[in-house]
Parts: sequence; C-alpha cells; structure tokens
Amino acid sequence: MELSLSGDQQLFRETCRRALEQYAPMSRVRELIDDPVGFDRSVWSKGGELGWYATLVPEEHGGGSVSGDGLVDLCIVAEELGHYLHPGPFLATNIVAFALAESGSKELCEEHLPGLVSGETIGTWAFAEGDRRWSATSVQLTARPADGGYVLDGVKSFVHDAQAADVFLVTARSAEGLCQMVVPAGAPGVAVLPLDSLDLARRMGEVTFSGVEVPAAAVVGNQVDAHAAVERQLQVAMVVHCAESNGVTDAGLAMTLQYTKDRVAFGRPIGSYQALKHRMADHRMRVEGTFATTAYAPRAVGRRQEDAALAARVAKAHVGKWSSVVLHDCLQLHGGIGMTWEHDIHLYFRRAISNEVLYGAPDEHCRSLVDIVEGAA
Repeated sequence: MELSLSGDQQLFRETCRRALEQYAPMSRVRELIDDPVGFDRSVWSKGGELGWYATLVPEEHGGGSVSGDGLVDLCIVAEELGHYLHPGPFLATNIVAFALAESGSKELCEEHLPGLVSGETIGTWAFAEGDRRWSATSVQLTARPADGGYVLDGVKSFVHDAQAADVFLVTARSAEGLCQMVVPAGAPGVAVLPLDSLDLARRMGEVTFSGVEVPAAAVVGNQVDAHAAVERQLQVAMVVHCAESNGVTDAGLAMTLQYTKDRVAFGRPIGSYQALKHRMADHRMRVEGTFATTAYAPRAVGRRQEDAALAARVAKAHVGKWSSVVLHDCLQLHGGIGMTWEHDIHLYFRRAISNEVLYGAPDEHCRSLVDIVEGAA
C-alpha cells in the first residue's frame, strides 16, 4: 500500500519481509505445492511470534498492533505475504480472531483467542456456499434449536485451509435470522473434502455439517446483531485480500519489468521497444490505482466510517479486475518461458485469478455498490 507509514510500521514491514526471505522463499512455496497441508507450520508459528495474527485482537487476549490502527497493520503484513505468494490460513485465522474479539463472549475469547494469536490454533471462516456468492443473503446452512443449543446441517464451500483448521467460525441461518458459532473441526458430523484450486499454493475445502450439535456457549454474539457482524467481517476480509493481491501484482510486474530488461531480441532489450514500454507504463498506472483504493479502505473500515461498505467494495472490485488484467499481460510479455512450469510468473497469475473471485467477483461488488448508493439516496 502507498501509505504514510510511521517508523514503527516501516520497521514492521521490513521485519515481515526479512522473515519471508529467510524462511519462506519461492523455492519453499514450490516445495509445498504437493504437500497435503500446503504450508509450513514452523513458519506459521514464526508469524505468531511476529504478531501476524494479533493486530485485530485486544491486548487483554494477547493481541495488539504496531500503530494502534490494527487493520492497516494487518494489510502491511498481507501485502508482504502477497509478494512471496505465502501459503497458509493467514486471512482466515485473522477473520476468526476478529469475529471473536468483536462479538465473542468472555468465555469464548479466553478459550480461543490466545491460541489464534500465537499460531497454536488455526481458525477459518465457513461462510460461502455452493452458489459462489459471498453474501449474507446466500447463507442457507441451517441452525435448528435443540437442547438449549443448535444442530447444524448444510455444506460450506471455498473454505480456506479447511483441512488444517482446528476450529470453524460457521455462519448459519436459523428461524430468527443469521447466527454464528465456533465449531471444533473434530466435532461429530463435520466432514472436510479438499477441493482442487487454480492457485496451487493455496488450499480450499468443502465442509459438510451433518447434524452437528453446538452448545449455546459456542454462539458468537447474538442474532439481532449477526447480520451487521457478518458485514463487518466481509469488509475486513475484502480489504486484507486486496492488500495481498496488490503484493502479488506488484511482485509479478517487477518480475516482468526485469525480464524485459534482460531479454534481448534483434540486438537490444525487448523493454527498449516503444510498444512494450507503453504496456508496462499502463500496467504501472493500473497498479498505482489498486494501491490507492486499498490505502483508503482499511482506514475507512477500521474506523467504522460511514463509507466503509463502499470503500471495501470499491477496492475489491477495482483490485480484483486489474490485478488479473495486469498479470495476464505479464504472462504474455514473458513469451514462451512464461508458459513453462519452471518460471514463477504463472504462480503469481494463478493467485491473482483466484483472488479475483474469492470474497466476491468484481461484477458482484459493482452490483452491491449500486444497491448501497441507491439505498442511501
């Protein structure tokens, strides 16, 4: 992000970058492509030591941020992770921690937040379903009252790192409306099916809940406020996702720029030809636009400004569209070598295409923006 960062935030960014360079370079990402879990748990634990899962959690539960502006700090981490295509449930765990910190009971917070912050516990949000829409109105998984608690039945799709999760934050629908609850991954009736993903460095899963009994104590917040809580979670997820996509696109574009300087054709670097110069300049302009929308969004969402819903969706629609456009052309600018397994550019392109649709495709958010603006008129 092109933010005016404090000295502490700059140091935080540099520390994240050094850790990734040392412990999670692209060579390690490639090694994990065939790994069932898909991420290095030792690196995951180091992230906990560096505060990667703590910025949205209050200090009394082991959290805290560098600047006091937790969402901005989280986006700094996300952008650096994007530069290295870092695998693992970073966003998913932070969303679960955020939801508990915002709405969880004292008992739930004490039980789960210290582990989530330290990296000992992996959490993920089971939200989207088979219609591929990331909207509260699409939630159909049922929560039926029983014995003072609930019984869950239904299927959640596109669940980040479902196979590695210790707990699921499940968004369900009861007779009274939306509700959310924490469900252990090992609870009877929970089944995880790994899904194939275009992004080879990320794991997704389908989670089936068949008569899963959940006690009342596991409910997060109350049904009166559940819809607003889900909207807040979506806003945070979209903003952090955009920051990661910016890191992905920026790294892919830098890789392509260097290639056009190194690749010689007809006696000169191909980057010296005017047609390629124009394309690279256009892409830089587009990336600067994605930085700008993402720079504003975490401040608006983090401070609960009136335009938070607009800012998050403008960023997601803009970043989702242009990150894919830029990296698609970067792939083409590499020529034949860009189509080979050995070159990393295709891995960046895969992440961009995957990120474009996760948490809502650009056209979905554009329609939402129209609804928000018309509703405010």
